[in-house]
Amino acid sequence: MPAHVIADDAEALAVATALADEFRPGASARDSERRLPRAELDRLSASGLLAVTVPADHGGADVRATTLAEVFRLLASADGSLAQIPQSHFAYVNVIRRQGTEEQRTFFFAELLAGRRFGNAQSEAGTKHVQDIRTRLTRRPDGSYALDGVKHYSTGALFADWIPVLARTEDDNLHVAYVPRDAPGVTVTDDWDGLGQRTTASGTVRLVDVAVPADRVLPHHLTFQGPQLHGAVAQLLHAAIDAGIAAGALAEAAEFVRTKSRPWFESGAETAVEDPLLVQRFGELALAVRASEALLSKAARTVDAASAGLTDDSAAEASIAVAAAKVQAARTAVEVGSALFEVSGTRAALDSLNLHRHWRDARTHTLHDPTRWKVQHIGRHVLTGTRPPRHGLL
Repeated sequence: MPAHVIADDAEALAVATALADEFRPGASARDSERRLPRAELDRLSASGLLAVTVPADHGGADVRATTLAEVFRLLASADGSLAQIPQSHFAYVNVIRRQGTEEQRTFFFAELLAGRRFGNAQSEAGTKHVQDIRTRLTRRPDGSYALDGVKHYSTGALFADWIPVLARTEDDNLHVAYVPRDAPGVTVTDDWDGLGQRTTASGTVRLVDVAVPADRVLPHHLTFQGPQLHGAVAQLLHAAIDAGIAAGALAEAAEFVRTKSRPWFESGAETAVEDPLLVQRFGELALAVRASEALLSKAARTVDAASAGLTDDSAAEASIAVAAAKVQAARTAVEVGSALFEVSGTRAALDSLNLHRHWRDARTHTLHDPTRWKVQHIGRHVLTGTRPPRHGLL
């Protein structure tokens, strides 16, 4: 069955809301059983949500960043693992939008509109730092490439139709090779054993002499040679995931207190929801969640404004706005995921209830890149007007 083609921003939000409601009831069981969400991802593909950033002149909805961020926030409020899986998908759609030839854009946008999924193979273990990419594309006499390397934390690769692989050519420039999931020489291993985001299958991709046609390789290094929003959009989606996890944790805590908690005897309250200290704490947590959502919305609007008029200054403003949203959302997700137990009481700690999945998801996802460096860039921008560096994590 072909994928549905979403028409506009309003439909994208309506579809995301419906899917979040559909995915939420099974999220706890999928997590506790480490049951991979293949059926849910197929629903996501069929819904058309994975193609909403395809440009209008190629038949897509070309939704705004504000819409895409809200789509991710909604999905993450239901299932923090499931929402993480397509994050790289959209990052590598953006690479095609920015660096693809017209022929590459036509081919891949048609794939997306048909419901195809992108995974990712970018991070490597044991290297000097996160941008020390050692996977190699070696030119063959016929103009094609041989691709060799090992990638870790490859979220989405196991479920993908195409795996975008970050690699360097012989001149050390960074490229993205788009490789079919079932290509000879590609092995995807589900060896992810993280304490959180358990069902993302963020395992290992091994690439041994994988043949890659020249027209499946894009010059990603060019992305960062001028003002760009690649990093801002990628980080905006991470911030949206954190904001969604926080909102989901707060909603579940409130439901637990309404239906299962007892008031502390010293409060004099008849029910837990009348306990003044619990009311106070829920108010504080709600403020943190609202602040995260407000900064996320502000960041998305800033990205949209920069996209409409991209300059060094507008790109810098977008990166700083997204950095602020990411810092706030990351802190809030961890805080609310932990405070859930504080406000719910002893019974909430039962492993069978699996309420700890919110904190585990938040704690795992917020390790993606350190917020302390985002605070540094924000501080320098405030004090001296220094623009943040151009890279994919800001």
